[in-house]
Amino acid sequence: MPLVQARLCLPLAAMLAVLLASSTLWAQGQPRSPGTFNQLRLPNIGSTGSTLGANAGGQRQADYIVAVVNSEPVTNNEVRARVLRTEQQMAQQGVTVPPRAEMSRQMLERIIVERAQLQLAKELGVQISESAVDEAALNVARQNQMTLEELRRRMTADGLVFSQFRADLRNELLLTRIRERELDSRVKISEQDIDQLLSGQDTGQPSALEVNLAQILVAVPENASPEQVASLQARAQLAMDRARGGADFAALVKEFSSLADRSADGQMGLRTEDRYPQLFIDAIQNVPVGGVAGPLRSGAGFHLIKVLEKKRAGMPGTSVTETRARHILLRPGEQLSEAAAAARLADFKRRIAAGQADFAALAREHSQDGSAKEGGDLGWVGPGMLVPEFEERMNSLAPGQVSDPLVSRFGVHLIQVMERRTTKLSPREQREAARAMLRERKYEEAYITWSQEVRGRAYVEYREPPQ
Repeated sequence: MPLVQARLCLPLAAMLAVLLASSTLWAQGQPRSPGTFNQLRLPNIGSTGSTLGANAGGQRQADYIVAVVNSEPVTNNEVRARVLRTEQQMAQQGVTVPPRAEMSRQMLERIIVERAQLQLAKELGVQISESAVDEAALNVARQNQMTLEELRRRMTADGLVFSQFRADLRNELLLTRIRERELDSRVKISEQDIDQLLSGQDTGQPSALEVNLAQILVAVPENASPEQVASLQARAQLAMDRARGGADFAALVKEFSSLADRSADGQMGLRTEDRYPQLFIDAIQNVPVGGVAGPLRSGAGFHLIKVLEKKRAGMPGTSVTETRARHILLRPGEQLSEAAAAARLADFKRRIAAGQADFAALAREHSQDGSAKEGGDLGWVGPGMLVPEFEERMNSLAPGQVSDPLVSRFGVHLIQVMERRTTKLSPREQREAARAMLRERKYEEAYITWSQEVRGRAYVEYREPPQ
């Protein structure tokens, strides 16, 4: 089915993450692996075009050359535009923004590196077709749940030129292609490398422990009376007794937890121990995977903690959470607009919730995906098997829950999670996970080396500093 893909088959829409907002890694002067784009959401970029060319003190309005890369100029406007976009993105992410002078220096160096790589791509005859740019632009629009024309209007309203957006998309595609072409031959993973990683002999591997926990919180009000506290503690103990008796923890989350967002089965995510409350870490020290600790008393109330996974940081896990989901897919076209498809699916959701229709029956009758004959059933899927935008929404649903209409590159979906389970990876699956992990790490290392080589071969002349 077209919905299923490997994680490395990246959505071209993610390219806009570079064009409209630079990543935090780049802002910190870190290199980026060409295989690690994040899922995109169009930022509120504002009318940056009207401010380009003016420095912080308003002393200079005209553009000027700040550097030359192999006879190709880099202008102050280019650097300033990149700085403004990066500062806004960092602010939206809650990241501390460096001083303007430092940011300008970092962005200038980034542009120089990119310019040198683009020049190499052209020298080697790497080309991007108009259809590839068209597809990239269309996917950007779909990722942001709008039509291409709506994206064009949004960008125009924000002071951006659509033709420049397409040129930037083409450049990002060129950068990705030249990096893949140059780096694929440099990244080799041997069976011995995998053996060392799995045996813990890999010296490049961090030693911190990562855990994935799920919790139930029975909240205790600030001024609760002793009787209220005792009643809530008894409620938490009831949940604990049922968990130890084999009850489904996700169902207990929905029944007992006071947390506002209970859609992810109480899961808090795989993270290192220092990113969890010490109360939780102390309680699970001797609890095996699948075990439950608690009730634990904190200032918020009584917690029940289930251990979903434990592993050494950076090591492939020995188990994976799989989801069985089904969906209804409508593909917009001449006879059906994207908005109309979303409205139809919203009506399907309303009818399902009211007990007036069956999800599987609607999928068999209306879905335009190959899974329609199975009632939309996608079977059991693990991380990375579905396109990111679909997987992100699916993972936010609890079993039985139906999503709002979701726009992906394939069309508009209505998703229902049927079941969720944790399964142990086979030795072969663990080796494949280790291979992917090593490849990502070596790709990053190879990119750093290659990027430095390309930068070192380029003739760079610095002119006036950017402002």
